[in-house]
Amino acid sequence: MSRLVVVSNRVAPVVSSSSGNEGGLAVAVLASLREHGGIWFGWSGKVGHKESPAPDLFDIGKLTCATVDLSQRDYDEYYNGFANSVLWPLFHYRQDLASFNRRMLAGYLRVNGLFAKGLFPLLRDDDLIWVHDYHLIPLAEQLRLAGCRQRIGFFLHIPWPAMEVLLTLPNHEAIVRSLCAYDLVGFQTDRDVSGFIDYIEREAGGEVVDGKVVKAFGRTLEIGAFPVAIDTGAVTRFAEEAASSRQTKRLQESVGERDLLIGVDRLDYSKGLVERMAAFAQLLQVYPANRGHVVYLQIAPSSRGDVPEYQDLREELSTVSGHINGKYAEYDWAPIRYLNKGFKRKTLAGFYRISRVGLVTPLRDGMNLVAKEYVAAQSQEDPGVLVLSRFAGAAREMNGALIVNPHDTEGVADALETALTMPLGERRERWEGMMRRLRQYDVTAWRTSYLDALAAIQPAA
Repeated sequence: MSRLVVVSNRVAPVVSSSSGNEGGLAVAVLASLREHGGIWFGWSGKVGHKESPAPDLFDIGKLTCATVDLSQRDYDEYYNGFANSVLWPLFHYRQDLASFNRRMLAGYLRVNGLFAKGLFPLLRDDDLIWVHDYHLIPLAEQLRLAGCRQRIGFFLHIPWPAMEVLLTLPNHEAIVRSLCAYDLVGFQTDRDVSGFIDYIEREAGGEVVDGKVVKAFGRTLEIGAFPVAIDTGAVTRFAEEAASSRQTKRLQESVGERDLLIGVDRLDYSKGLVERMAAFAQLLQVYPANRGHVVYLQIAPSSRGDVPEYQDLREELSTVSGHINGKYAEYDWAPIRYLNKGFKRKTLAGFYRISRVGLVTPLRDGMNLVAKEYVAAQSQEDPGVLVLSRFAGAAREMNGALIVNPHDTEGVADALETALTMPLGERRERWEGMMRRLRQYDVTAWRTSYLDALAAIQPAA
């Protein structure tokens, strides 16, 4: 079998797969790397003065981790710059927050070149190379220029924007041309695939055969939807174990007989957190019987805290939650608990399990694994209800959720009331349908389906 080489912006700390601390990407790739052997290549997370492309190598069993440091300039222009100040907002339909300039683009291309120079000497002829996410769109093009002929796949974890949105990016053609240097480009949903096809056919003058084979910019490649999945069995096991943990018991005791609603999101403007709090306030206003009987726990650890937009969002959420609590709280009850900190995945699984409602309402999201983890964490005897944005990729699979438009404050409030009053029989029926999907298509099935598709492609000539 070919060796697997995984490339991502950041190489996560490699820990035990049973610890419950891993992020989604780590869960997805570590098992395969450990089983078959391979390399995980990416940024070390360190920012300093080192600019050499030669990676630092360390082995853990059959897995080799290869990491490079970034200079402060690289970090500012590549990571905080083009990747997260241009591509991230634009791909999440926030063109108003995208601040394009040529200096940041140059840094983005420079770091992708740095990655290519560091990775190329480590490659073997029959390697399968799997590149992840928007930070590294130009990597295959850089590797091809260095002489790489191995099969290279790319997976986009965030949404692919509609063509008219993408056209607002000054270098949109170069971005799509770079993607066409891959052999397989995977997206989260069929909607993302359709958006890419729309650009290829209407803007790039290319051809798409059978909705799968793309011929454009002198290249032939394959595309497809490979919706990211979770380790369903592990999440269920974590939830069962955490149900009796000290943290879960403390939360349960503090809530008492009240119904708990939970939201868990990285602090980001794409998650619709301000709109979500407004919908919860609408629930308390229109359905006053919930006052004193529900608690909304919003966990939102900070991210990219040195970016002004994220600083502003943090302050806004503190203000909004404080205003709602000031209006509705009683001496023995506060409706919102807003925590600007993170928790381990196993701890969160316990919190999900005791929550009556999982509130996942992003304004735009590639997939959103919290939605799937919430469902997998529920008790079969007394499952909670998932309220899910139609703009999350997970909405295409989680058909037992209450699907909402996060921009419709009154509609989300109505859905919350429906979730809180839903009979047990209906809750079980909805949960069972979603669990069938999560068990059949778990993270192993996702990884296997993608890598099988990549392996089946003939290497570049």
